[in-house]
Amino acid sequence: MRRLHVLVLMMILTPAAAQAEQRCGWLDNPATRTWSLNDADGGWGIMDNTGGPAAEGMDEIPDLTNGEYVYTNAGHGYACACMNVDTDDEGAITRIHSVRQLPLSRCRSDRAIGWFLHKDQ
Repeated sequence: MRRLHVLVLMMILTPAAAQAEQRCGWLDNPATRTWSLNDADGGWGIMDNTGGPAAEGMDEIPDLTNGEYVYTNAGHGYACACMNVDTDDEGAITRIHSVRQLPLSRCRSDRAIGWFLHKDQ
């Protein structure tokens, strides 16, 4: 019975945000210190150039130019990726646990995130 109490206490004290979620979509770096992930649920802020907080774990983002990458402005652009992240209720990624770059075709064929390719039109 004591083990059951300990287990219940652990479940109550463990915050739900501690569980990373996988999000897949367009990993966008349109300008210096500006990053977002755009998936079927919309745009998730990672870092912006206004000096606001950046997600912990930015160093988990690999050099995207080593894979399939679309240049949009000098060295900036976007790639297709899946990320294991923590998010908040305000549409921001607060911590990056891992990033896996995918072929561009994976995101291009996903109708749920096709809006990203047409956002500037």
